[in-house]
Amino acid sequence: MTTLQDILDPQIDHSFKGFPHTSAPLRCSQIAAQRWCVLDGDLPLPLALVKQEALQHNLSWMQRFAVDNGLDMAPHGKTTMSPQLFRRQLDEGAWGLTFATVVQMRAGVLAGARRCLIANQVFAAVDLAGIQDLQREHAGLRVVFLVDSLAQLGLIEAWYQSQNDSQADVQPFEVLLEIGVAGGRTGCRSQDEAQALARRLHGSPACRLVGIECYEGLGATGQSAADETYAAALMQRVCDIAVVCDQQHLFDNEEVLLTAGGSAIFDLVANRLKPQLSRPVRGLLRSGCYVTHDHGFYKRMVSAVNSRLHCSDGLQAAMEVWASVQSCPEPGLVILAVGKRDISYDLDLPIPLSFYKPGSAAVTDAPADWKISGLNDQHAYLRGTGPEHAALQVGDVVALGISHPCTTFDKWRWMPVVDENYVVCDALVTCF
Repeated sequence: MTTLQDILDPQIDHSFKGFPHTSAPLRCSQIAAQRWCVLDGDLPLPLALVKQEALQHNLSWMQRFAVDNGLDMAPHGKTTMSPQLFRRQLDEGAWGLTFATVVQMRAGVLAGARRCLIANQVFAAVDLAGIQDLQREHAGLRVVFLVDSLAQLGLIEAWYQSQNDSQADVQPFEVLLEIGVAGGRTGCRSQDEAQALARRLHGSPACRLVGIECYEGLGATGQSAADETYAAALMQRVCDIAVVCDQQHLFDNEEVLLTAGGSAIFDLVANRLKPQLSRPVRGLLRSGCYVTHDHGFYKRMVSAVNSRLHCSDGLQAAMEVWASVQSCPEPGLVILAVGKRDISYDLDLPIPLSFYKPGSAAVTDAPADWKISGLNDQHAYLRGTGPEHAALQVGDVVALGISHPCTTFDKWRWMPVVDENYVVCDALVTCF
C-alpha cells in the first residue's frame, strides 16, 4: 500500500538517471545531507536541476499576485507532476490544484490536495468511476471537471443512470461550462450553444453546474496590443454567459467558480474573473509553468507581462539542464551528451546559458553566439565562432536553459534542487 511517506519522501536510487552511481538508495529527505555539488562532478550528467532561490521566488510571487488581485490559485499540476512541488504550492496558499486527467489528479490527491480541477473533458466510464472512487476514499475531496457538449453530457448521464440502476452509491458531478474559441481546442464556440448546454447541465441529475471556464493561452502572442484585445473579447464572453446563468438561476452552488489563466498572459484575465453576480464568485488562476518559468517561450511572454505590470522582480528561470562536452569533432561544432530524452525541444531548442571547466573558480556565462542547432536522442549540436567555443574541451560542462518546462519535467524521475553554489539542498521526484 502506498503511504504518504512514499509520495512525499520517496526513495531514490541509481536506477534514476542523474543519481550518483555509487550512492546507496536514499529518501528525498536524506539527499541534502550528502552535500553533493554539481560543479565537483558528484552527480552523473546529463542532469536536470532546479535552483532553490528562483523556485521559492516564483512560488511566492505568483501566490502574491493572485491574492493582490482578489483571486485564488489552482496551479496546473501537469507541468511538474511532482508531489513535493504540489505540497509547496498548497503550503504557499493555493486553493487547490488543477490536472488534465484523472490519473494525474490521483497523484495530487495522494499528495494532500482536497480541491481539484480537471481542466479537460471527462466522459469515459472508467474515469467517471475513478472520480467517484477517489471521493469515497478521501473524505471532503472536491473534484470539478469541464463539459463543452451535449454529446459529453449524454455519456456522463448514461454512466450515472447505469450506476443508479445497479443501486451503486454515486453522487452528481460538479462541472464547469467551458467557453472556447474558433480554431482552438475544446469549449463552446457560441453563446447560444453555451446557454443551451448550461440549461441542460442545470437540469441534469448527473451534474451540478458550479461555474465557467476558459483557457486563453493558445492565443497569446507576446504582443500586448493584440493580446489585450484577444483576452478582453474572450473574457467578455465568459462574463456574459456567467451573468446569463446567474440571471436564469442555472448555477447549482452558492459560490460560482470562474477560472482561466495559464502562464503566458495571466495578467490580462486576472481582472475579469470576478464579475458582479447575485452570489459570491471565486476567481481561480491555473498557471502551472510559473513554478520554474523558463529561458525561452515563457521568458518572452512574461517579459510583456512584466512591462504591463511595471514589475521589476517578475518570474525567474529556475530549471537548467547540465551536459558534458563529449566530442569536439570539427571547428565551430561541439557535441554535448544530452538530447531529446533529456530536455525540451517542442517549442524551441535549448539555450546555452553558461559553461564550466572542471577545477576552475566559477561558472562563466555563455557567449551570445553559442547556439544549439539540433538534437538527437542523446546528442546536442553546440555551434559557435568565438575563442571561448574553440577552447571547449572534452569533459567541460555546459548549462542549458529550456523553453517550456512541461516537457523537461516529464523526462526526469527526480531532480536535485541546488543552492547558489550548485550544492544540492533538496530533491523532488515526478510521477508521470
